Amino acid sequence: MDDTRSFGYICPRCGKSVIGRRSRFSLLAAAANIECECGKSAMQVETDGQKFRFWVPCGFCGKTHQGECDAKTLLEGKGIGLSCPETKQFCCYAGENDRVENAVHELEILAEKEKSQKDDAFADSLVMYEVLSEVKDIAARGGISCTCGSHDYAIQVRHAAVDLVCKNCGGKLRVPAATDEDLDSLCCQMTLRIKGQ
Repeated sequence: MDDTRSFGYICPRCGKSVIGRRSRFSLLAAAANIECECGKSAMQVETDGQKFRFWVPCGFCGKTHQGECDAKTLLEGKGIGLSCPETKQFCCYAGENDRVENAVHELEILAEKEKSQKDDAFADSLVMYEVLSEVKDIAARGGISCTCGSHDYAIQVRHAAVDLVCKNCGGKLRVPAATDEDLDSLCCQMTLRIKGQ
């Protein structure tokens, strides 16, 4: 029987999986600190002999979560998982070494996928919302036109910009939508003119 137990989580700072092994004896004798190699997060494990308490940095919401289990579950059971109360995703595993390693590897993939989906949305969601609102206001007063004479256009929303495309000639005007400066620049304009082709 393996005399060690593993603990694993995803570092909220660098996004890597962190796995630490401790012997059953050392877990009962003293608190454990499982630190990421980046040095910016650490999972803490404490016991009173009856229960184990965990403080886990969450790779999904960025906060630290607390959980507990009885000593027998951790030291003799297959393992436990602690979930993030905000995202409902497991953020930590403790128990048998192979189980923890496999589970944390899956967590790392999931955390990376969620991060890339967030990154793909907009450079700054609030700025994008305000830019779209401003473009709508300019359009409402008839301020969007093309140099070809058309007032018929389509809007294409990008990661960090809004494209106004003339439906008549295909001309395009890119309106930056990533920073406060982009928003300030747009707010100064009464009209937007697409350069026709």
